[in-house]
Amino acid sequence: RNNLAQFVAGLDNCGAGAVRFVAGDVISPTQTRPFKDVVRLAYANRIQLWSDGFYRTPKIHYDKTTLTGRPFYYFAYGAACTEVAIDTLTGESRVLKVDILHDVGTSINPAIDIGQIEGGFIQGMGWLTTEQLVWNDKGQLSTHAPSTYKIPATGDVPEHFKVALWPEANREDNVFGSKAVGEPPLMLAISVYEALKDAVAAARGGAQTIRLTAPATAENVLEALTA
Repeated sequence: RNNLAQFVAGLDNCGAGAVRFVAGDVISPTQTRPFKDVVRLAYANRIQLWSDGFYRTPKIHYDKTTLTGRPFYYFAYGAACTEVAIDTLTGESRVLKVDILHDVGTSINPAIDIGQIEGGFIQGMGWLTTEQLVWNDKGQLSTHAPSTYKIPATGDVPEHFKVALWPEANREDNVFGSKAVGEPPLMLAISVYEALKDAVAAARGGAQTIRLTAPATAENVLEALTA
């Protein structure tokens, strides 16, 4: 509103304080214009029509030299249990079952939060099982398209996929006691990688040391099986 008042004041050669907003009109000492026309004119003249501000997260302090302090306002916790199957002849694998318990504080919209957790987990599953970066001998990225860089598809979603929300509010003063849920669930997919390592170990008769390169592609799983 202040920006519009100053803009109109410049047009009508008056002070911004003399510009009034009344019943859908913008009134200056010399002219009355419909509010919508003033907005269009201001937009065309690149006048900022929104407000902005800055937020500083409280309680944050950290000394990178001594590695002491509080680098985060709060933590979001989660646990995942994953069951996989591997083909010992080809190295191919499949995620069979996933159970997740995740901490989102007080969920404002459980359906959205559960969807975020499911999506983050599947994204992480791709990160650790199929999304391999390959460069050619010229240093150019070869896996740069859907035909060469495989991300999870709907067919890769496990048939048993259960997500539960931990029923406890955020102890810090956040929006309605909620917690961020956009990125943390991605890390729960580490359970897929660890399950694959356990499967390889079992196939090798309980071997104690398993070296499985991430992402755990069929090639890398087969290499771990035959190492």
